[in-house]
Amino acid sequence: MSPDESVTHWLNLLQGGDPRAAQQLWERYFHRLVGLARAKLQGHPRRAADEEDVALSAFRCLCEGAARGRFPELEDRDDLWRLLVTLTERKAYNLARDERRLKRGGGAVVGEGGSPDDSAPGGLDQVAGREPTPAFAAEVAEECRLLLGRLDNAELQAIAVWKMEGDTAPEIAVRLGCALSTVERRLRLIRHIWESEEVL
Repeated sequence: MSPDESVTHWLNLLQGGDPRAAQQLWERYFHRLVGLARAKLQGHPRRAADEEDVALSAFRCLCEGAARGRFPELEDRDDLWRLLVTLTERKAYNLARDERRLKRGGGAVVGEGGSPDDSAPGGLDQVAGREPTPAFAAEVAEECRLLLGRLDNAELQAIAVWKMEGDTAPEIAVRLGCALSTVERRLRLIRHIWESEEVL
């Protein structure tokens, strides 16, 4: 089986929800995604996440979306790479944007070594593992629960979850069977609600 055929084979299995397919594609593309994310994040301070987190998030969106039939045009390795590049670039952009927010110091937070970037030696990078700790995972889950709890109806909560999972506004509009302008208005409302209160 040629490399092109094997990717197509694994893609077909991935769209059926086969976890072995996800593992095979992960092993083939992970390092390339990390390299792409690193290039996109170059020059941006990173505190809460890094290029591996971006690659993980992009690949998770691929797997979940493929299993849900969100990517019907996904037929071969070229389609797959284009989609992975798009997802990775979006995730890297979102991470860089979020890290620049004023609530996080506007990108000027000084690290443990006295430097605002992660290139400085020392600090927590010397002891932190690659996997999030259970406490950190629980904190993130709790923060997500609190944020979703601030939204007063199930539709706004669903839109927020879909957006966090990487869906675009047009994709959400199709899911809801409504106009794109309606989704954009609701996304603005969600942002306003979340930004109007300090996140705990």
